[in-house]
Order: sequence, then structure tokens, then C-alpha cells
Amino acid sequence: MTIRVLIADDQQLVRTGFQMILDAQPDMEVVAAVADGAEAVSEARRLRPDVCLLDIRMPKLDGLEVTRVLAGPGVENPLRVVIVTTFDLDEYVYGALRSGATGFLLKDSGPTLLIEAVKAAAAGDALVSPSVTVRLLQHLTQPRRAALPSNELLTDRELDVVRLVARGHTNQEVAAELFVSLSTVKTHLGSIQTKLAVRNRVGIAAWAWESGVVS
Repeated sequence: MTIRVLIADDQQLVRTGFQMILDAQPDMEVVAAVADGAEAVSEARRLRPDVCLLDIRMPKLDGLEVTRVLAGPGVENPLRVVIVTTFDLDEYVYGALRSGATGFLLKDSGPTLLIEAVKAAAAGDALVSPSVTVRLLQHLTQPRRAALPSNELLTDRELDVVRLVARGHTNQEVAAELFVSLSTVKTHLGSIQTKLAVRNRVGIAAWAWESGVVS
């Protein structure tokens, strides 16, 4: 199955570079490469790509607003969005993750990570580089003690999973660390997402850092 990708970035060199890398993959196709946020929204709605790669800083609509429109809370059939950022300059990317983005990618991550990011997003997973995950969340969140959701507390084992996810562990690494099967980890993640009212492991990790479950 071919993964259909939309690229939105106001820098032509970035758009061209990303498109060359992705189009060279046998299972990927860039269906649109646009230079501003308004066109990104228009083309994404028209083409319904599997993954949208969005720059944070774009004319007309920035990546935050595009993310909210395409993948934010309340959006029917949300698209999968990966934010492309320079990290140090784009501290508000955290808001994009909370607004529905599946994950993020640093612009200088290189071809391998770009391909992995697209594949992960298409598969419904979030974030690619565990070290980057931890750096971003440590950098952008202000940990605070917060009560667990009042409607239903997380179990001790679910908290174990949350802590590992927040530190950037993959599902396979969580399974190995806790001596459980991969399917058990996925079951825990589904339960955690429901209890925390988040869409993916990005939301789980963000909640963990915000609430002080990890520090």
C-alpha cells in the first residue's frame, strides 16, 4: 500500500528535498507540496493524504492553526499530522502536539528519520526518535503535580507504561522492560488513552511530564 504524503513548507529547498526523498521510496508518494498554510488546508481536505508534513512557520496560516483545522479536537476524520520544526526556535510546537499532531520531526534529522516519521504516522504511531521526544517534552512542559483523572485512576501497571512512554521507549522496549507481550502493551496504551482522553502516545507523554509522573 502506498503512503500518500502532503508537504507544506515555505522553503522551496525543504519541499524539494523532502519530496525527492519520499518519492524515491517504493511505498510512498508525495501528492502535494505547498508553500503556505491556507493551501495546505485546501489540498489536505481535497486529497485526504495519509500523512501531512507541516512546517510550523508558514504564510497565511501557521502550522499550529493548520494542525487544529486538520487534526484538532472535534475534527471529524482527523488527518495524521507530523510537525517539522527547528526545535530551539519553535517552542510552541508543544501546542501543536496537544492540538492533534501525531508527532514531530527536526528539519535536520536526515532522510532515514524522515522516512521513519512518515511510516510511523501512517501506522498511527507517534514520534520517531525517543531522545528527541524526551528533549522536547522536558524543554517545553512545566511539570506540575496534578491529580489523576477523577473519573478513573490509572492502575500501577498503567503508570509503569506511562513512565516508559514518557521517556521515549517504543512499544517493544516497554514490553521487554515490563516482561509482558506486545499485545498487552497495546492494550494498556488503549486503556490509558481512554482514561486520559488523549489521542496517542504523544498525549500520554505530555500528560506524564505535566503531571509530574516523570521528571
